Amino acid sequence: MRTRFSPIGLFDSGIGGLSVARQVMRMLPNENIVYFGDTARVPYGTKSPETVIGYSLQAAAFLRSQGVKLIIIACNTASAVALQAVQLASEVPVIGVIQPGAAAAVAATRNGRVGVIGTQGTVQSLAYQNAITDLSCSTSVLAQPCPLFVTLAEEGHTYHPGTLIFAREYLHPLLRQSIDTLILGCTHYPLLQPSISEVCGPAVTLIDPGIATAQEALHLLEHSEMRNSSTSLPRYEYYLTDLPLKFIEVGERFLGRKLDHVHRVQLDDLPNIF
Repeated sequence: MRTRFSPIGLFDSGIGGLSVARQVMRMLPNENIVYFGDTARVPYGTKSPETVIGYSLQAAAFLRSQGVKLIIIACNTASAVALQAVQLASEVPVIGVIQPGAAAAVAATRNGRVGVIGTQGTVQSLAYQNAITDLSCSTSVLAQPCPLFVTLAEEGHTYHPGTLIFAREYLHPLLRQSIDTLILGCTHYPLLQPSISEVCGPAVTLIDPGIATAQEALHLLEHSEMRNSSTSLPRYEYYLTDLPLKFIEVGERFLGRKLDHVHRVQLDDLPNIF
């Protein structure tokens, strides 16, 4: 039986979702967390929607087996194509990162011109574009893929001459269109906020969907009276389908804290969805 002391579950194709977990830990400091990273099959952005849905259903089923009370899809690609399928298959609430990020951008924009940066897959899915126009048909959305940002974030080049060069290259087409709000539509991109912010300047509000998603999780748990009120130290568990050599080093950069309790899950041990 799930109680308020049950953990929150998050899953991602790999390491980027730890930036969402970081915000959940910050806003919900009493909550236990189980994180699932499908590091053996990353990235999801280059795979078909059917494959991403299957992988996402497996990840969610694994989290439910860990007794989670809420599932957060901490991956833009999976949120874009698999949210509804995971919600239908789950007896616990499921939220993604796109709808909260879109709502935060609509609330923040002053001139109705919102930019979105993400991977090629996220941009081509039109997920943020559709979510924003559903919320506000008068808001214009301009999107730009920034493929090299993922590597720069994982290498720790948060504020680096090379990062600034690529940030100018990627962002100037959006800035020329007078955006005043920019969604960081990939879980890697918040790490590059120092460089992105310098290029955009103070007139552009940066939206981290991880923050908006953590806020939605907080409201959902409070509304359902499932927020953990314990004063005990929370437990964080991390399950990966592969253990890349640099995962802990890079993961601690994303998480902003020490990364303990890392476990390997064999793909054959995941629920058979296919």
